[in-house]
Amino acid sequence: MEFLPTLWFILIAVLWTGYLVLDGFDLGVGMLLKGWAKNESQRRVLLNTIGPVWDGNEVWLITAAGATFAAFPHWYASMFAGLYIPLTIALLALILRAVSIEYRGKSHSQRARNIWDWCMAGGSFFAAFAIGAMLALTSTGLPLNEYGDRIGGPFSWLNGWAVIGGLSVVGISLAMGWAFLSLKTLGAPREAGNYHLRRYLPIYLAPAAIWVIGVVLRYPKIASVSMVVLAVIGMIISWFASRQRKEGLTFIGMAIFVVLGVGAIFTSLFPNVLPSTIDAAYNLTVTSSSSSDYTLTIMAIVTAIFLPIVLAYSVWSYWTFRKRLGEQHIPESAVVTPV
Repeated sequence: MEFLPTLWFILIAVLWTGYLVLDGFDLGVGMLLKGWAKNESQRRVLLNTIGPVWDGNEVWLITAAGATFAAFPHWYASMFAGLYIPLTIALLALILRAVSIEYRGKSHSQRARNIWDWCMAGGSFFAAFAIGAMLALTSTGLPLNEYGDRIGGPFSWLNGWAVIGGLSVVGISLAMGWAFLSLKTLGAPREAGNYHLRRYLPIYLAPAAIWVIGVVLRYPKIASVSMVVLAVIGMIISWFASRQRKEGLTFIGMAIFVVLGVGAIFTSLFPNVLPSTIDAAYNLTVTSSSSSDYTLTIMAIVTAIFLPIVLAYSVWSYWTFRKRLGEQHIPESAVVTPV
């Protein structure tokens, strides 16, 4: 197996993992804006926790898609052409979510804010579901012919795995959202985060466990099975830590579950990047779908230069905004709605 295509397969797996961990809690907090918050001050607390970081977290998604396009153009073409409906849903939902964050603060009535709150919650949910469906179908396969084209109608992609993948990312996002709020807030959001994780964490993560185990059983490898075991241990650590109110350990355990779960999927899938459900001979692989060595080399050099800068900035941003937020930090002028 060639080194550069394999390296970029690993890097793309890292990018998707980073997105699910970081933007996962953003999406979860967005869903909780209408799923939990009961008043304006609570909603402002939730928005302020993700305000400094949400747009930076979405860069992981853009970078993952861009890296796939540049490093594996055949994979990118087959995946996005075959999944253009969930892709369109995801893009529209992410746009709606971004617009709602910006325009909510400019609204001068509770009715307008309520509309934008629903846009934020709905956009977060549908973005998470559509992205999860696409990732699940990438790992379980599409009906591709020998040319990498999808066979069937526009909804031939819609199956049980798509639903499980969608529910997986929704569940992961809600769990990560609660873990982030318990780590980042004071008062009611913190208590609610600890309560929901203590009672419902296995339910939130059950669809993801089904997805991961299903892929690993289809393409069993020692390394992927080991990762599944460690991912389950991470979930158990997170669950018990939430019962003891060790909020940092709760978030870390959940991150371990996501990182190793995604790692198990990509490890099992390798060297395939997009299986065909029609014939295994039509599978897209790391070597058959990659760009030239020259392109991959230039990409590797650019990544080696700029990735440490981006990571350093991200770390600085999280460190700068590390303090907890509570309803007492929301000014009265931001809570009282003008008549």
